[in-house]
Amino acid sequence: MSERGGTRGGFGTRGGRGGEGGRGHGEGFRGEGEGRGRGRGEGRGRGRGRRGQRPKEDSTKSWVPVTKLGRLVNDGKIRSLEEIYLFSLPIKEADIIDRLLPGLKDEVLKIMPVQKQTRAGQRTRFKAIVVVGDNNGHIGLGVKCSKEVATAIRGAIILAKLSVIPVRRGYWGNKIGAPHTVPCKVTGECGSVLVRLIPAPRGTSLVCAPVPKKLLQMAG
Repeated sequence: MSERGGTRGGFGTRGGRGGEGGRGHGEGFRGEGEGRGRGRGEGRGRGRGRRGQRPKEDSTKSWVPVTKLGRLVNDGKIRSLEEIYLFSLPIKEADIIDRLLPGLKDEVLKIMPVQKQTRAGQRTRFKAIVVVGDNNGHIGLGVKCSKEVATAIRGAIILAKLSVIPVRRGYWGNKIGAPHTVPCKVTGECGSVLVRLIPAPRGTSLVCAPVPKKLLQMAG
């Protein structure tokens, strides 16, 4: 019986499902090891660990810059965004903005579904529009499209940080106190949309539509 059990069981004796023989390769399949079998060990199911859980990322992971500008910021040789704007250097890493502007805030302006007609039918994705600013002369706008809303928002925040620009502020009338308005009349176009900013006296607050109001508030 022992020889027969060894032949049918593979490499061991026929000593039960949890033994070294089992049906197959012992501890790997139906034993108590870390294989793919249904044994009582820690390796139950496919892969290791509990089903449905992703490996935890280290939250204290430090920033490792990959560009020369990022290394200069990480070493403390560049301490303000104005030094980067002075030489018109391209910013390729969002962590540069996080390091130089620690008080940066982000706000989701709109999330809208977009569709594309394909041969298999309509493909639906989500477009997120996010604005970032520090209420002190820096503003950035990012637009990202993705299959999931969370992924679109995360990508839009990164693009908004990469597109941060300085905002010039000025006075209306006497130059007393801190700047409180735009320095002059300015006009901007985007497609068929025309936006015109006009200086106003101190205390007038923002007189504009809700969306431009959020942008101007984030810009300071």
